[in-house]
Amino acid sequence: MFKRNVGGTMEEKLDYERVVIVGVQTNELDTNFRYSLEELGQLTETAHGQVVAELTQKRDRMDSKTYLGKGKIQELVHLVEETEADVVIFNHALTPSQTRNIQVEIDVKVIDRIQLILDIFAMRAQSKEGKLQVALAQLQYLLPRLAGQGKNLSKLGGGIGTRGPGETKLETDRRHIRSQINDIKKTLKETEAHRQRSREKRNDGTTFQIGLIGYTNAGKSTLLNRLTDAKTYEENQLFATLDPLTRKMVLPSGMNVTLTDTVGFIQDLPTQLIDAFHSTLEETRGVDLLLHVVDAAAENVAGHEVTVINLLKELNMDQIPIFTVYNKKDLLNGNFSPNLFPNSLISAKDPEDLLKLRNQIMKQMKEVMLPYEFEVAADEGNKLVQLKKETLLESAEFQEELNVYLVKGYAKKASKWTGGNEIQ
Repeated sequence: MFKRNVGGTMEEKLDYERVVIVGVQTNELDTNFRYSLEELGQLTETAHGQVVAELTQKRDRMDSKTYLGKGKIQELVHLVEETEADVVIFNHALTPSQTRNIQVEIDVKVIDRIQLILDIFAMRAQSKEGKLQVALAQLQYLLPRLAGQGKNLSKLGGGIGTRGPGETKLETDRRHIRSQINDIKKTLKETEAHRQRSREKRNDGTTFQIGLIGYTNAGKSTLLNRLTDAKTYEENQLFATLDPLTRKMVLPSGMNVTLTDTVGFIQDLPTQLIDAFHSTLEETRGVDLLLHVVDAAAENVAGHEVTVINLLKELNMDQIPIFTVYNKKDLLNGNFSPNLFPNSLISAKDPEDLLKLRNQIMKQMKEVMLPYEFEVAADEGNKLVQLKKETLLESAEFQEELNVYLVKGYAKKASKWTGGNEIQ
C-alpha cells in the first residue's frame, strides 16, 4: 500500500506499478548521468509507479539493436523476473526497432523516457486544448512504432505509458491514426486562433505582461499563487502545471500587470512536446519580461539553468528580458552562489521576500519601459487613477500656481502615456 499527498490530505493508492529503470552511461565524465537517472525515478513516481530496481551499464555507445549489450539484456530479463516488475523504463529515447527487439526478450511493458513524459502530460492536462495537444504528441510518437507491434502493444494493457488516446486505438491502421492527427491539428489551429484573439484583446498595448518560466518543480505555481489570487494547483511533483494560466498582479506602486504560468521545462524534453505545446508556450512568447524561476536547493541547479536557457533559444524566446528568481531559499544548506544575473534569492513562502521580489520586478520593468513626465489638470482625477493602474507612477506633485499635477513615471513603449512625452 502506498500513499501520496493530494490537496493536503493523504490518499491511499493500491495500483502503483512495479518499475525497473534502465540507463546507459556513454561518457565517463558525464556527471549528469546519475542525476538524470534519479530524475527518471521521480518521473516514474509522478506517473504512479514504484521503482523496485535499476540497471545501469557503461558503454562507448548504445547498442543499435537492443540499447543494452546482450549480457545486460539477459541480466535485465532476470531482474524483471526477480522483482516481479510490471514495466521497464529506459532513460533514453528508444528507436522503434530497439523497442521491438527488447520486447522480444522481455515479457512485460517496455517504454522509454519520452513515452513516460508523454504519459505524465496526459495525466496532468486539464483543458480541452491541453488534452488535444497531448493526444497529438502521443499519436505522432506512436505512429512509426506501429509496424509489427500488434503482439507487443497487447502487452501494454493499461497504466504507465498508455494514458491518453488509449491502447485500443493503437492497433488500428495507420490511415486512421493519420486522420486523427490531421483532425487534432485542425482543431488546435482553430483554438490557437481563438487564443491569439484573446491575447490581443487582453494586450491593449498598455498592460505589462510577465511570464513565469523554469525547470519543472521549481515553484512557479506556488509563486503565481503568492503573487496573485490564482489559487492554482501546487504540489512537490514534476509537471504539476500543464495548461497556461494568466492572472492579474498588483505591484506596490498600484500598477496592474499580468502574470502567466506555463509548463515546466525538463532536460531531454521530447521534440513532440515542443511542437505539440507550441500554443501553450506561445502565451509567454509575447511577454515584456520573463521571470526564470530556479529551485536553488535542487541537486543539479546548473543543469536546470542550462536546460531552460537552451530551450528558450530553441523557441526563439531568448531575446526577451529575463530576471532570475532563485526560489526555495528556506531549503538551502550553507551559502548559495548564483550563476545568472540579475537575480533574487527568495522563499515563495516568505511574505517579506515576496515584497522584496515585487520591488525588484518594478526595478527590472523600468529597464524595458520608457520614462514620462507631463502635467495633469487638477480636475482630471480619473487620469491619475489610470496612470497608477497602467504605469509605474513614481510621483504626482501638485503645482499650486498652475493648478496641475506634475506626474513622473514609466510606461510601456507602446503605451498612450509615452506618445511623445518621454524624457530622452
